[in-house]
Amino acid sequence: MVIYLACEWFVNAVEWLGLRLNVGKTAVGTILAAFGTALPESVVTLVAVTTGATAEAKDIGVGAAMGGPLALGTVAYGVTGAMLVFQRRKKRAMALAAAGAGSADQSPVSELLCSDEETARLAKDQQWFLAIFVVKVALGLVAFAFKPVLGLLFFAAYAVYFWREMRGGPDTNEAGERDQGEDLAPLKLQPRTKSPATWAVVAQTLAALGVIFVASQLFVKQLQAVGPMIGLSSAVTALLLAPIATELPEIMNAIIWVRQGKTELALANISGAMMIQATVPSGLGLLFTTWHFTGALLWSGLVTMAAIVYLLTTMRAGKLSAARLSIAAAFYLAFAIGLVPLIN
Repeated sequence: MVIYLACEWFVNAVEWLGLRLNVGKTAVGTILAAFGTALPESVVTLVAVTTGATAEAKDIGVGAAMGGPLALGTVAYGVTGAMLVFQRRKKRAMALAAAGAGSADQSPVSELLCSDEETARLAKDQQWFLAIFVVKVALGLVAFAFKPVLGLLFFAAYAVYFWREMRGGPDTNEAGERDQGEDLAPLKLQPRTKSPATWAVVAQTLAALGVIFVASQLFVKQLQAVGPMIGLSSAVTALLLAPIATELPEIMNAIIWVRQGKTELALANISGAMMIQATVPSGLGLLFTTWHFTGALLWSGLVTMAAIVYLLTTMRAGKLSAARLSIAAAFYLAFAIGLVPLIN
């Protein structure tokens, strides 16, 4: 609940921050929101690979670098799709109650999720992610002297992605005028002010991020303690439950934005966070560890790639709908089932 409420304040502030920084709505999701919500798991990787005294401790960072993209590409997309299905059914039920079945909107729940332009943009993000992720997994299967240096290339890849997203510029209306934030909810720190002060926007953003970070770390530690209590091994808890906990901010952001009717921002936040997870933690892992995969890590990589191939195929066919997006969560279930024989 703390993470959800903090995300409410964060998404409220980050939209105003995007307006102040003069960036478009898509970049608000793919860069600003994604960078903030990816902070917890990135710090987990950084601390584990740089301060871990043993190989096992460093492996925690490698696991986080692999578990994050898996959770985002399956559970986060799946929850977003399920939330959209729920929202549309709820609206249809309200319309039926208000206007009668004969005159209410009868559009199917399987209607397309995005415009052709937005679907193409989302597909491009997934293509970037998949290409980088394949290299990331392949490097975990081989060993050679200069492999750590390749970690710098992952940072460079994210820098290129960052530049591509930020160059989009601010949003404009039909008259070509810059968006002044008329469609944004009032800043929670200044609810009665139409145009909040920049200091208030920054303060709310940083405060919400601080709460998200602390609460996420506490949640991970509690899962690690509770897992064995309910009969789960530490390995299962680390690979299966911890990634869900660290990616909870992205999932919560998506739920909030879908509830507000801002599907574009919800999807952009997930795809942007996936790009961070495919590059920054991986670069850290390559620089400070042997980056050698066990069977469980390889399995997580294969499932992640399968999920993205499924999504890409659906997007390219022009058939991306809320229902089909929700199916992505099934890949995480497949991962859980396949994980059992690998860790026993």
